[in-house]
Amino acid sequence: MKRLAFLLGRVGLGAVFIVAAAPKIADPPGFAHMVSNYLLVPAPVVNFLALFFPWIEMLAGIALVTGLFGRTGAKLSAALLVVFILAIGINLARDHAVQCGCFDVHAAEKSHARLIGEMRWVVARDLGLLAVAAGLSLSKEAKRTGGFLRESPPEEE
Repeated sequence: MKRLAFLLGRVGLGAVFIVAAAPKIADPPGFAHMVSNYLLVPAPVVNFLALFFPWIEMLAGIALVTGLFGRTGAKLSAALLVVFILAIGINLARDHAVQCGCFDVHAAEKSHARLIGEMRWVVARDLGLLAVAAGLSLSKEAKRTGGFLRESPPEEE
């Protein structure tokens, strides 16, 4: 049962990261606009982040789904989630409504109140995903198998 939970958590988290990365990779200017809206990094850094972050997300997702470097993928996804939570949390604290750009890089007209509500949901969702990533990183299954899909030997009693 633990192995199944580990596998489902790893593949599920990896799929989330792959699905999130795809539209950002497909539309770097759109994602750069989303990054810029957060008002957290200097303008010259925005394009670099818009090109770099989606590929890191994709690599973390692939590592998790395939199990190849799965533990590294879990740690990388946890680090990315901390960055995402901080970015949205800072903007929530400033009452600066932004569209997260998590799964869609095209801005839509939404009210300030709706965006703030969505941002709160995103933080809650990302905290849940962070718990999964931390659990995967620290699990005995990941330590025993290195995160690979291969069958691991049974635990000694």
